[in-house]
Amino acid sequence: MIIEVDSEIELKQLEQSDAKDIFETIDLQRDYLGRWLPFVASTKDISDTEKFVDSVVKAPEDRFEYVFTIRKRDRFIGLIGFKDTDKQNDKTEIGYWLSDKYRKQGIVTKSVDKLCDFAFNKLGLNRIQIKCAVENRSSINIPKRLGFRFEGVERQGERLSSGFYTDLEIYSKLKHEK
Repeated sequence: MIIEVDSEIELKQLEQSDAKDIFETIDLQRDYLGRWLPFVASTKDISDTEKFVDSVVKAPEDRFEYVFTIRKRDRFIGLIGFKDTDKQNDKTEIGYWLSDKYRKQGIVTKSVDKLCDFAFNKLGLNRIQIKCAVENRSSINIPKRLGFRFEGVERQGERLSSGFYTDLEIYSKLKHEK
């Protein structure tokens, strides 16, 4: 499945063949990505990324999550997708990361907007949330720009690779607020 974001950007459903691009991007940008993404420290070789991709692609139907590569002119630049989807309560969380050189171009903001449209209109979900480390201002600005509401802070909600627990700001959007 492919979701067109604009004339240059598309979200392409994760495939096993994406593991190499994902690992190489992580491996080349460990300091940048590892600051906010705990999985970077445990991604030591391509087999770690292949296991992650397999866990998504081969997930049983009751645990399946839509995860997409973000591509600019068909070049891999990041990942975006749903996590912890609760089908009984029609809600999910969106997570994302982007290669350093593609930041500050509005790519993730537009991608999150398209993913929200997909979640609300195609999947019939009612609630989407995004959690961001309180010091990650770039990430926090994305739900703010898209009209998500600030709900509060999850104290020490995520342990970063440094072992430090960071607080997370929680933002949400409901279907009727789109």
